[in-house]
Amino acid sequence: MTPIQSLTPMLAACAVALGTLTLATTATAQTVLRYAHVGAEGESQTRYATELAAMVKQKTEGRVDIRVFPGSQLGNLSEMINAVRIGSVAMAHHDFASLDRIVEDVGVFNAPFIYRDARHAMKATDERTSPVMADINKQLVDKGGIRIVGNFYRGARQLSAKFPVKSPDDLKGRKIRGVPIKLWNTMIGGMGAIPTPVEITELMTALRTGVVDGQENPLNNIIAQKFYEVQPYIMMTSHMESVLGLFVNEAAWRKLSDRDRALFGEATTEMAARSLVWADESVKKDQDFLRSQKVTIIEAKDGLNLNAFRTAVNAQLQKDFPGWTPHIQKIQAIQ
Repeated sequence: MTPIQSLTPMLAACAVALGTLTLATTATAQTVLRYAHVGAEGESQTRYATELAAMVKQKTEGRVDIRVFPGSQLGNLSEMINAVRIGSVAMAHHDFASLDRIVEDVGVFNAPFIYRDARHAMKATDERTSPVMADINKQLVDKGGIRIVGNFYRGARQLSAKFPVKSPDDLKGRKIRGVPIKLWNTMIGGMGAIPTPVEITELMTALRTGVVDGQENPLNNIIAQKFYEVQPYIMMTSHMESVLGLFVNEAAWRKLSDRDRALFGEATTEMAARSLVWADESVKKDQDFLRSQKVTIIEAKDGLNLNAFRTAVNAQLQKDFPGWTPHIQKIQAIQ
C-alpha cells in the first residue's frame, strides 16, 4: 500500500466529519438581534418585548435570538433611534412620532383624537390594512433605513396633575411634561398648558421637584412608574390611543431569511392581538388600584369637558401640521 493509499481512509473520514460539522453549524446558525426600549419593569411594553422575543425564538427554532434591553439601558430616546439607524441596535419600539426626524408624517399615527377606538388604531397602524402606513413605511426605509414591522396597544393616554383639571382653562400657565417630540408640544399646547419636554427617565424627579406640574401616559405606565405618588389627580381625557411601533434596522431585517421574516411577522401579529386583550383586562383593575392609592379620577360625568379639549387640540394640530389632513381623512375611513 502506498503512503497516498494509506491516507485515503483517513481523508475520507475527515471529509465526513467536516461535512457533519458544516451541517451542524448550518442547523444551529443563529442571528442575534439587540432590542432596546425605554419601558420600565411592570409595563405592558416590557411584557410585549419579552414575550415577542420568546415567541420569535420558538417559531424560528432558535435561529433568531432577540436580546431585550429595557429601561433605556442602551440610551435615551434620541440615542436609541440613532442606534437603530446605524445598526448598532437592531430593533426598538416607541411612539411612531419618535421617527419624525426621518419622515415627519409618521407622527400622524400618534395624532390625538383621530381614532374611533383601540381596534381602529391598530388597523390604521398596520401596513396590511392601512394604505397610509404602507406609504410612510416605504419612505422610512428609503430615507432612514428603518422599517416598521409591528405594532402593539398600550391603552389610552390620560392626563395626570397635582391639581384637578376639567377644561383647557385649568391648564393655563401650567407646565405639563410631553415626550420630547414636536407632536407632543402641539398637543400639550393645544390643551392649554406650557409644553415641557422631559425624558421618561427624568420624569419622576421633574414631577417631585415641580419642574413640571403634570404629565400624560396610559394608566398602566402611570402605575408602573409610580407617578400616582406625586400626581393625586388623573383626568380620563383618552386624548391619544397609545399604539407603539416596532421598528428594525433595514439591513438587519434583510439578513433574515424570507422564512424567518414571515415567522417574525406571525409573531408580531399574535402579540398585537395579545396587547389588545391586556389593555381590555387592565382598565378597571388599574382604576381600582389608583383609587385605592387615594387618587381622584375625573371623568366626563364629573365635569371633564372632553369636547373642549378635542376642539382646542384639533385646532392646534391643524395649525402646526396642515399637511396631515389627507392622511387623517384616510385613517378615519379605515373600517
